[in-house]
Amino acid sequence: MNIIKYKNWFFAFSGAIILPGIVSLLVWGIKPSIDFTGGSLLEIKAVDEDKNLDTNRLASIAKDQGIQLVSASRTQDGTYLLRLKPLDKDQNRNFQNKISQELSPVEEVRFETVGPTIGAETTRNAFYAVVVSTIAIIIYIALSFRAIPKPYSSWKFGVSAVLTLIHDVVLVVGVFSLLGRFFNVEVDSLFITALLTIMGFSIHDSIVVYDRIRENLRKMPGEDFAYIVNESIVQTLARSLSTSLTVLFTLFALLLFSGESIRWFVFALLIGIASGSYSSILAAPILIAWEKRKN
Repeated sequence: MNIIKYKNWFFAFSGAIILPGIVSLLVWGIKPSIDFTGGSLLEIKAVDEDKNLDTNRLASIAKDQGIQLVSASRTQDGTYLLRLKPLDKDQNRNFQNKISQELSPVEEVRFETVGPTIGAETTRNAFYAVVVSTIAIIIYIALSFRAIPKPYSSWKFGVSAVLTLIHDVVLVVGVFSLLGRFFNVEVDSLFITALLTIMGFSIHDSIVVYDRIRENLRKMPGEDFAYIVNESIVQTLARSLSTSLTVLFTLFALLLFSGESIRWFVFALLIGIASGSYSSILAAPILIAWEKRKN
């Protein structure tokens, strides 16, 4: 099985799936939740389940109460998520009473308030976590593969692995940018947890392939590098697929049966881990392209 001969197709496919997300990020960005911006999140439901609450009327009531409503959307569970500027308990109670009087009796499902200072700190810490993780991964792989036969460089293995990691992260962030634009999906602190998990899984798959390449470089001295890489991918393909599919089946079940609070977290993991399984194969063509450019 000659997988490497299709490496240009892998590069083209990767470009095709991440390009829409990159364009969306540049044009629209992502839709942050109150975890990052600060504010209040109120989830309510009509006592009469057959009664629908008009989001335009909700905005009008909020304006009359002197409350700034940022967004209002109906969930699949029939509740309404209202994102507002910070509210205290009295404002929240008066707002719900007014909705009950003018539209329909409602009950509170969830109420959370995050100050803008905490939101800014969460954003900063999330950025630091991603940057530190990336640098640590490059250093770890470079040190772990330092005994690789010459003239191959362990740093190239580390940088190539991080490039595929960035591919997975950009894909997930781009998908959520599109979801935020067209379906009002917000990213919260759980999304950062999902990204860090995806980074770890992506590197895990790449290292399995890289470790086999390192072994085969010793076993096949003088062989063409592309041939060695292809053999390494073929030898580890069954293991990688088995590991990935078991995780994906579990996540798919969670996506179907989990609650609203973690649904998008699970969806991010599902997309990222599927991409990580694919990018573990993509990591090897990057190495080959780099070696050919050097030669």
